[in-house]
Formats: sequence, C-alpha cells, structure tokens
Amino acid sequence: MITLKRIALPLALAIAPLGPAVAQPPAPNDFTGPWIGVLDTPTGQLRIRVDFEMVDGSPIATMISVDQGNAPIAVASTTVDGATVALTMPMVGGGYEGTLSEDGQSIDGVFSQAGAELPLLLERMTAEEADMRRPQDPVEPYPYLAEEVSYPNPDGGHTLAGTFTRPREGGPFPAAILISGSGPQDRDEALAGHRPFLVLADHLTRRGIAVLRYDDRGVGESTGDFAAATSPDFASDALAGVAYLKTRDDVDTGAIGLAGHSEGGLVAPMAAVESDDVAFIVLMAGPGITGEQILYAQGALIARAQGATEEQIARNQRQQRRIFEIMKSEADPERAVERLEAVVREQLEALGDPERAAMGVTDEASLEQTITAQVAQVNTPWFRYFLTYDPAPVIAQVTVPVLAINGEKDLQVPFEENLREIEAALQRGGNANYEIHSLPGLNHLFQSSETGSPTEYAVIDETWSVESMELIADWILRTVGR
Repeated sequence: MITLKRIALPLALAIAPLGPAVAQPPAPNDFTGPWIGVLDTPTGQLRIRVDFEMVDGSPIATMISVDQGNAPIAVASTTVDGATVALTMPMVGGGYEGTLSEDGQSIDGVFSQAGAELPLLLERMTAEEADMRRPQDPVEPYPYLAEEVSYPNPDGGHTLAGTFTRPREGGPFPAAILISGSGPQDRDEALAGHRPFLVLADHLTRRGIAVLRYDDRGVGESTGDFAAATSPDFASDALAGVAYLKTRDDVDTGAIGLAGHSEGGLVAPMAAVESDDVAFIVLMAGPGITGEQILYAQGALIARAQGATEEQIARNQRQQRRIFEIMKSEADPERAVERLEAVVREQLEALGDPERAAMGVTDEASLEQTITAQVAQVNTPWFRYFLTYDPAPVIAQVTVPVLAINGEKDLQVPFEENLREIEAALQRGGNANYEIHSLPGLNHLFQSSETGSPTEYAVIDETWSVESMELIADWILRTVGR
C-alpha cells in the first residue's frame, strides 16, 4: 500500500504479544499448538507465529511473519530435545532455538539471521487467538461465487493469480480490479493482522459488483520479479487484469474499473490513460503529490503522533533530505551505496545510546546490519521512481469518472494536500466527472481510529469502515448506471 510499508520512516508495527492461554496447562515439554511473539528488528517490530504439530511421531514447525502479510518462513528442520526446540531456516539464512518454560506457556529463545541474533519470546495462543480472524472477515459459504483464477501479463512475461468474485444470479456485472499499495502484497492486501481487500471485495460483491483481486507479481501464486518492478510495471499488471476480465461473459466489458489503495491509487491513473477499456477509477488514499513530498509530510505526522519533539522531527527531515538528494543526484545504485552508508552511519552515531538501543543497535555488528538494511530499503528501482514521480500530470489526462477518498486521520498519505492536488489536476484536464471525499476519523486503512498512527492498525478490530465501502459501492453502481 503506500501502507508505505517499504518506504518512509520504519513503520513496523509495535504490537504486544497476545496473552497466554489460561486453560489447562499442557504436559511438560509439549510444544504442540500455535505460538506467537514479537521480534524487535532494526526497522521495527514484527509478530512471528510458530505452529508445532506431531507428524508420524516427529515434530514439525511452520512459521509465518504475521505483519508481512502472513508471509511463510520455510522451516527445514525441527528438533526437540527435552525442553529445548531448534528450528533451521536455510532459505532465509536463519534459525531459532528456545527453551520451554516450566508452566509450558512460553518459549524463551533467540532468532538468528545473517549473523544477527535477536531475542524472541513465544507465548502459547488460545484457540480464539489462533483463529486470528477479524470481525469483518467473511466466512464461507459465501452468498456469491468465488473463483481462483490466473492469467498472463504478456508485457512482463509472467502470470498473475488471484480471486474473482461475482453475484450468483444475473449479470453480466460491472467489475472492479483492486490494486494494492506499496510492498509485496498478496491478493487480500494482508497486513497488521487484517485483510482489507478480502473485506472490500466481499462488500462490493454483495452489492452486485464483480471483483478481481490478485497477488502482486512474485508474491503468493503470481510469478515474476517484484524487486525489479516500479509503478508503471504494476500498471501493466492492472491492465493484464482488464484484458482477462474482457474474456469473461459474466463481466460487463464496458463497465470495468480500477480501484487502487495507496500506491494503487497512483497506479490506477497510469493504467487508465493507457487503455480505453477502463471505465472508471477509484483512488483510495491515492497520492496527488510526489513521493518526496509525501515522505516529508508522513515522517512528521507519524513522528508527532508517536510523541516525538519538534526538534526530533526537524532532525529527521534533515536526514531525509540528505538521503533523498543522494538518490536524486546519483543514478548508479552501486555508486550511491557508499554515500548513503556514510550518511546513515553519521546519523546513527549521532544518536544517544538509548535511541540506538530502541532501534536494535547495541554493538558494532547490529550497527552494520542496521546501516545495510536502511540503505537497502531506499536504494531500489521502485523507491527511486516513487521519490520523484509526480502523479498530477497523469491524473490530468484521465477522462473517465474518478472517485477519490481519503481518511482525515491518514498520516501516510495526508488527505488535505493529496486530495487538493488530485482535484486540481482533474480540473486542469477538464474532467468534470469526479467526486472528492475526505472522511472524518478514518486512517490510511480506512479504519475508525484515534490518532491515525500505524501503531493502531493492528489493535483496531475494524478492518474497513462500512460507511466508506458503501460510498465506494454506491458511486460505482451510480457511475455504471446500475
């Protein structure tokens, strides 16, 4: 999303581990069942879930990174020796070793990866916690058809996989293709324990709108190279979805639109101006200004919401400017590395010990790891493109109907400047068929929130405001004449 998961200040979510079970205690040295803990990384906190089961008398563990879209972490071997368990994960160059507590409710251990060692305390989960469903997650059987689909993107030479949903009766139906935000996203746009696109697709389909949502290239069941892609590549993927829907007789081929969230709201106009087959676009927290402008505003708003002083905010913005200037002046990524590392090193060494420790920097090894991680985060084709890309000239070329919405507590794509510039661009282009809505109390994920801070995303039960989903559905049905 621009959940801006892979840009900006470290936006990993500070999530406390779920509480231990209070049911009957397990037998001694019984690891069986689901566990969860919080891993403090140099760029923030990540929830790690581990499930243990016995298969033919041997222990088997599965591991996922909850806050990275429930991304699986392949476990090659699981060894239990009394109260000690050891996991090997060669695919990520890592491992985990821990000891079960006497009451069987926690595993105190260390997660290792690429030479770095991080403490990871796992706590046993209840059945309710293990379900990890949110109140709005739909439960099968659905009152509509849901079909697993795949289709090619000839431009990229890869295949996209997703889920197509439509009402059971009637048709052909108007259709919306959901485009996710920044970072490698699955078809449900899973993050922070939520599945926003699953919930949105369910709501729209119940209202009579067919929906296609898909795994990003290189994610889930889609093939391709995500790391090498930029926003125009993602626009190509969206148009591959349009081409696929045009082959279906249950879709009204004259009423296919694109609905993009965050970076997806930047991608949708790109795709719309390239194809006459796009009938409308919905921009959900979409950018109207350059990535550099968004990052300055985002950095200040999030830091302020988390209690930073104005001096700290100003210092962070100065640091951002230095890094961004290198990115803009040095086109060669390899030559940029040395300059970027020097700036990040200087910034980290200028911090006090408590501030460095809060970032996981406690010794020379963790310092080098943090420097490498922060440079790698920005020195990518995608970030270089996003930093300087101005969406306004492309938005001005959009001739189809446009709905642009933002939450007024969105700290990642601030609503005022982005909605203002989106509307100004549409007016410059002569497009009078648009609606702009700022939605009080909603954050970047369109959840009802207190502060809008990303730290709230996981602790809010609501996945997507019903009112905002109704606004989207009503507008689409009105726009296509249904």
